[in-house]
Amino acid sequence: MNLKSQLVSKKNIIGLTETDLDQYFSSIGEKTYRTKQVLTWIHKRKLRNFHKMSDLSEKLRENLDENFYINIPKPHSKFASKDGTLKFLFNVGANQVIESVFIPEDRRNTLCISSQVGCAMDCSFCATGRQGFSRNLTSDEIIGQLMAVINEISLDQSITNVVFMGMGEPLTNMNSVVKATTIMMSDLMYGISRRRITISTSGVVPNIYRLADLTNASLAISLHSADDAIRNELVPINKTYNIKSLTDACWVYAEKTNARYITFEYVMLDGINDSIEDAKNLASLLKYKPAKVNLIPFNDFTDSTYTCSSRDKIERFCKHLQSKGIFASIRKTRGSDINAACGQLAGKVNDKIKKPLSKRLQ
Repeated sequence: MNLKSQLVSKKNIIGLTETDLDQYFSSIGEKTYRTKQVLTWIHKRKLRNFHKMSDLSEKLRENLDENFYINIPKPHSKFASKDGTLKFLFNVGANQVIESVFIPEDRRNTLCISSQVGCAMDCSFCATGRQGFSRNLTSDEIIGQLMAVINEISLDQSITNVVFMGMGEPLTNMNSVVKATTIMMSDLMYGISRRRITISTSGVVPNIYRLADLTNASLAISLHSADDAIRNELVPINKTYNIKSLTDACWVYAEKTNARYITFEYVMLDGINDSIEDAKNLASLLKYKPAKVNLIPFNDFTDSTYTCSSRDKIERFCKHLQSKGIFASIRKTRGSDINAACGQLAGKVNDKIKKPLSKRLQ
């Protein structure tokens, strides 16, 4: 049996949660404390060989080797921005590439990861949507991005925050995304606080309700307008789930998960959504709600028809929100010189599948 056929019959153990391994060990008559031992070897000690796990019996080591493998992806390419941002490209087979971005800051280091190969949401201001959609990433492909970047950065640059804001719509890949967040939060693995893991969505409303029963990670909404007619053009899923249904789901999520706030991402597009009237509509939508607004200067990409609002307009917009009691800030653009900024991730997607919206959400 060659390596490829062997791996088809095995699972990459890095994509399994504590519960998954507890169930496995119970099924073969082992005590569940084996879960802690194995996860500590892999995620804390970075061991990549079952046979070297010295506190396991030889029989168990052989069993693990027969049923699982340990594979951490290596970046296909790496790009460094003048501002310190790093972009990593990972080959995920079939000559397709996904992207992850590491953003170092004074008080935190954020990793932006992908959840799909491409994206089917077709948001008009985003480069990823132009690439089409190929497939969902598995939980090991998602957590593998974190593990790979940890291997690439210096020891004094530990990852403190993870955001699912790379390629793809996380809430149309729920199972893998939830598994990956569970692994990230586990004290046996990465111990990242739930408030420091953010799942972003363009507005898959039914899955926001589902998500509230599966995780308590932070939630971010790719909003970009408080007007349905404008948002229909910017974020096509709004034609299926309008702003009212979206925000209703957000407030339920906040209550169920005891979230301090829901983050609303708002890309600033000149002459499209950046007037004071737009700011008034947004303030009215979010007033007295557990909401935070991130204003994002638009980052240009090839063939885009939009331009970024002027700095003066963005600042006036922000000040108006703040004057109405809305917690609002302007996001600092990072990594634009290597096409690593918000909305610029494109990767390489060969199968530009354009499914009907009803099919995308299943």
